[in-house]
Amino acid sequence: MTWVLALILWPLIGACVVTGLRRNDRLATLTAVAFAIVELAMIVPTWATYEPNGARLQHTSSMDWIPTFGVHISFGIDGIALVMIAVIAFLVPIVIGALGTADKLPQDRSAGGFLALILVQEAITIAVFAATDVFLFYVLFEIMLIPMYFLIGGYGGANRQYAAVKFFLYSFLGGLIMLASAIGAYSLAADELGNGTFDWATLVTVVRDAPASTQIWLFLGFFLAFAIKAPLVPFHTWLPDAAGEAPIGVAVLLVGVLDKVGTFGFLRYCLPMFPEASKDLAPLVLVLAVIGVLYGSILAAGQQDMKRFVAYVSIAHFGFIALGIFAFTQQATVGAVTYMLNHSLATGMLIVVLGLVIARGGSTRISDYGGMFKLTPLLGGMLLIAGLSTLSLPGTNSFVSEFLVLLGAFETQPVYAILATVGMVLAAAYVLWLYQRLMTGPVRGTALVGAGGGPGTAIAPELGARKSIRDLGGRELAILVPMVVLIIGLGFYPQPVLNTVTPSVDATLSALNGGQ
Repeated sequence: MTWVLALILWPLIGACVVTGLRRNDRLATLTAVAFAIVELAMIVPTWATYEPNGARLQHTSSMDWIPTFGVHISFGIDGIALVMIAVIAFLVPIVIGALGTADKLPQDRSAGGFLALILVQEAITIAVFAATDVFLFYVLFEIMLIPMYFLIGGYGGANRQYAAVKFFLYSFLGGLIMLASAIGAYSLAADELGNGTFDWATLVTVVRDAPASTQIWLFLGFFLAFAIKAPLVPFHTWLPDAAGEAPIGVAVLLVGVLDKVGTFGFLRYCLPMFPEASKDLAPLVLVLAVIGVLYGSILAAGQQDMKRFVAYVSIAHFGFIALGIFAFTQQATVGAVTYMLNHSLATGMLIVVLGLVIARGGSTRISDYGGMFKLTPLLGGMLLIAGLSTLSLPGTNSFVSEFLVLLGAFETQPVYAILATVGMVLAAAYVLWLYQRLMTGPVRGTALVGAGGGPGTAIAPELGARKSIRDLGGRELAILVPMVVLIIGLGFYPQPVLNTVTPSVDATLSALNGGQ
């Protein structure tokens, strides 16, 4: 058994165990944490045994599934997939640890069911990144929607059913269109080789030689599915609703991990399989990317809801990632891949911190808060770090990615790079605006109680209840400190990640430009 198979199967085993403990929330939570930590520990040997300059796909395994149609259950990873699998394994313990602090489940829902779905989501998402059979990828791409649908629809906010259905229908429709293109690629392989196949490596060598018009139609099927998942404007409208209604931990996985399947798909499928179509349609994608950067930034600046604020920030960041991918330079593409990782860390931390703010105040509206730094200085400091990483301040992880994207894009697409730079300025504005509204100035929405109230006790008249406003505790620090360490550590020393992803990026660009 390869490490990749172990990484897929272990969370599924954990989900089965946790499901059996669903009547005991505490034991279910401890068990889920144990399985998630072991999963994270397994990343170490997986990363250690991966050779960046070795074979294109490593830790491979394959078995027949539907031999008649050339379908296999095949897995393998390159440096890009390895980085994304690692960030999933890192975030899931954070999500589980946030339960009971940043996350409050409905009283009629058990923690066991919630945690089992989280572990299932982890396993399926890892399998999506590791799949090397196109049909298997499609199946997992669709199955991945099911646990997320129940996580949003069963544990989310007041409009959770609407948000869950919208999320599911958008992604499911995109997947069906992708399936049509996958069948088209299968038919091309059958004409060329005498028998059809869904093997990714084989299709890359066959489909890339198809006529440009055929490539364009097949490219559009894959691209639309990935543009919805990413999401790019104008396919983005499901994300603010889903992120706004999802529980905090689910929002971390939705915005920090699941959306990356879209940008990963651009790199794994669109560029190497349809190189001519990718080049011909790159101007259209670049326009959508820059519109996303500016549109997401402007709407983030005008948001009153904290969770929707993060959703629009992410739309802007996905514009940067798409810009880096379709600029077709090594620097920009490496920047886009590391941006996928660093966005997961920065946005994941931002969502968790805002969840802790919401848990203390009982409202997602920014205007219901103010001056919280006086009450919660540690929480204010964590929000500042998450915000500075989100706006790509030098010394934080996101700066390296954004700098590489803009530097590499400027070589081939200077106009788009300059326009995207405006997004950096807007990011500073909306992040600092958020911090100022929540943490600085006079106390707003919470007024300190006078004599007899005790330190840290407050009244929230707009929220209609007395609240105990306390600073971060030990459990909350245990959740946030590892994220701070990675944000600062990768800001000053990103080389391990760059060394891992660069050979895979080179292989992708080589396939795009006619190499094998």
